[in-house]
Amino acid sequence: MPMTTRFTHMFGCRYPIQQAGIGGMTSPDLAIAVSQAGGLGMLTGTIGSQALSDQLDVVPDDLPVGVNFLVPFLDRLALDDASRRSPHVEFFWGDPDQALIEIARGSGARASWQVGSADEARAAQDAGCDLLIAQGIEAGGHVRGTTGLLPLLDEVRAVVDLPIVAAGGIGTGRAMAAALTAGAAAVRVGTRFMAAAESVAHPQYVNALIGASAGDTVLTTAFGEGWPDAPHRVLKSAISAGEALGAQQSWRPDWPTSASVGPLEARALYAGQSVGAVRLRQPAAEIVTELADEAERAFSEHEGAS
Repeated sequence: MPMTTRFTHMFGCRYPIQQAGIGGMTSPDLAIAVSQAGGLGMLTGTIGSQALSDQLDVVPDDLPVGVNFLVPFLDRLALDDASRRSPHVEFFWGDPDQALIEIARGSGARASWQVGSADEARAAQDAGCDLLIAQGIEAGGHVRGTTGLLPLLDEVRAVVDLPIVAAGGIGTGRAMAAALTAGAAAVRVGTRFMAAAESVAHPQYVNALIGASAGDTVLTTAFGEGWPDAPHRVLKSAISAGEALGAQQSWRPDWPTSASVGPLEARALYAGQSVGAVRLRQPAAEIVTELADEAERAFSEHEGAS
C-alpha cells in the first residue's frame, strides 16, 4: 500500500489521512490526537482569531496541524495567525482566490482549496495552491461536489498535477484503498472523527451517527439560516425532528456540541454516506490505525487476487 505519498512528504505524516475541518469545533484535542496518531489533524478558523490563537498555543511545535477556513466567514486576523503558525491552511467555499492563497503561502504555509469540479480544481491550481481537496457528493456537512468522488477524482486528475486529497464517503480502509489506488495522495475523513472520543459532538449526536446508515442521510439546504444556498448532507431524522417542532425550530447550520441544550435531535446532524462505518465512539488514534491497517489489507487482497 502506498502509504508514503506526496501528501505525507508535505506534512511529515505517517499516513495519508486528513481529518476534515469541522466547523464549530471548540477543542483542539481531536486535531492533536489525529496528528499524534500519524494523520493530519485540522483546526477551524471559524471560531475567531483569539480562540484559534489559543488553540494553536496548545499544539506541540513539532506536530503538523492544519487550519480550515470557510471563505464566507473568513477572519483575516485568524488567517494571518494560522499562516504563520500552521503548516497547512485550507479554504472552502467560493471561487479560488489568489489573494488568500498568497497570504497563506507568503507566511510559509502550504495552501489548499476544497473543490467540487474539474473547473474549480483548475482555478485553484492557477491561483497558486500547493494541493487540492476533491469533494464528492457523498460527503457530510456542506458539500461542494455534485458528482461521486471517484468520477470527480478522475476528472480532477486529468486537469491538474497537484497532490489531491479525496473527500466524501471515506469511512473504511477499503474506501481509503480505493481512493489511493485511483490516484489520490491522501483521504479526508470527517464523519468517523465526529464520533471520536476527542470530539466535542454531543453524545446524542454521536448515538444518532452510530445508529445510521448511508440511506439515512440526505443532501439538503434546510439548515441554511445565515448561510443560504449552501447544500449540506445531514441525517434525515434531523429534518423530521425540525419539521415536528414547527415554528419553534431554528434552521441554523450549527451542530450540537457537548454544551448544547434544547431539542438536539432537530439540530444540523451532519453525516456523510460513510456513516455506516461509525459503530462506536472510539479514540481518534484507533480510527487512524484501523483505517490504515484495513487499507493495507484491502490492497494486499487486491494484489493477491490479480
